[in-house]
Amino acid sequence: MNVLVALHPTRKAATLSLLSVLMLLSAFVPSLAHALPTTITVGAQPSGIAYDPAKGELFVANYGSNTVSVISDSTNSVVANITVRSPVGVVYDPAKGEIFVINLFGSAVSVISDSDNSVLASVLVGSEPYGIAYDPAKGEVLVSNQGSNSLSVISDATGSVGTPVKGLNAPLDLAYDSAKGQAFVVTPGPAGSLSNTVSVVSDSSNSVVANLTVGIAPMGIAYDSGKGELFVSNQGSNSLSVISDSSDKVVASVNVGSNPAGVVYDPATGEVFVANEGANTVSAVSDGSNTVIGTADVAGSPNTLAFDSAKGELFVTSYVSDTVTVVPEGSFVSTSSASPSTTSSPTTASSTTSASVTATSPVSSNSTTSGSSSSISWSYVGLVAANAVLLLILGGLAVVRSRMGRAQSGPTVRQLV
Repeated sequence: MNVLVALHPTRKAATLSLLSVLMLLSAFVPSLAHALPTTITVGAQPSGIAYDPAKGELFVANYGSNTVSVISDSTNSVVANITVRSPVGVVYDPAKGEIFVINLFGSAVSVISDSDNSVLASVLVGSEPYGIAYDPAKGEVLVSNQGSNSLSVISDATGSVGTPVKGLNAPLDLAYDSAKGQAFVVTPGPAGSLSNTVSVVSDSSNSVVANLTVGIAPMGIAYDSGKGELFVSNQGSNSLSVISDSSDKVVASVNVGSNPAGVVYDPATGEVFVANEGANTVSAVSDGSNTVIGTADVAGSPNTLAFDSAKGELFVTSYVSDTVTVVPEGSFVSTSSASPSTTSSPTTASSTTSASVTATSPVSSNSTTSGSSSSISWSYVGLVAANAVLLLILGGLAVVRSRMGRAQSGPTVRQLV
């Protein structure tokens, strides 16, 4: 005689419902855990960051400790520290598998191999170098020199420096536009005599071909290849200026957080991210609508960013807390607080800025902060707690239903001969 145990229909339905909920929660909760930001401690006063897709690593220029920290994006941990003098800007050269790091007070650029993290060379450039970008069309590294109002052009094949581009007004950050073969250089002008411009430099003639007026005290810039546009952060007017590379004109202005600094573009989503130093946030801007579509909290005066395309994550340096925060795109909180305005010359803003906006070196600070976004963390804890309560309720209902089934229908065991 064989015995077959068959569930009562009421108990079977309750059990299947409970299993369905468990399966949904098992898929949901890990995704929430992944969305939580991770904070990585690096050197003192991180002031620049670049992503190396070949190695899956981030290189962070730590101005205050004269080091470059190497972060593995698979473990989100520092795997090496490289000694480099007063590093600020940093860029990755995929053609050579090398990292170029600006030495602010050495008037030089250090060349680092990404294969063994060794310093290969030091290339002299202009006075007080600050911004850096890679030109894949010509295999060149472009360096803005704030102290000498120039742009140095380094050949990555020979390491030699060509004739500098003159006539730039206290240049800071820059971005290379591959569609036009042009570099867009942020040129705010010296403190006390701001010009609030972006200079357009042709890489074929190595000359300035246009000067575009943007917001007050422009600081950071990123090239949006999807739209053929440049996004420029304006620290004095708390905005992003949007420049069309087809017309070399400002086509829009987007309100963001306080004192926006670094800017980076995500080609997968068509979004632009800006670090708001004064608000301790990162704003996500849609390049389709030129509106802020989300924000994320990042402690410690976030200043520069790099986008990790392999993991769909942002790596954000925080100058005050000596950290890098890993921000998954899924952790941005939707917002509709910012509204764009379209203009060809946003020069009427009444905001003013202090001399620290265009200082030639990062402003030192002894303040420290710790942790990641508390609002996101507590939201996650609340959701997990709610899910646990829901499971307890469903489990109790299943027990009650099963007991009622046995009382009404008798035994749930059939005998088959």
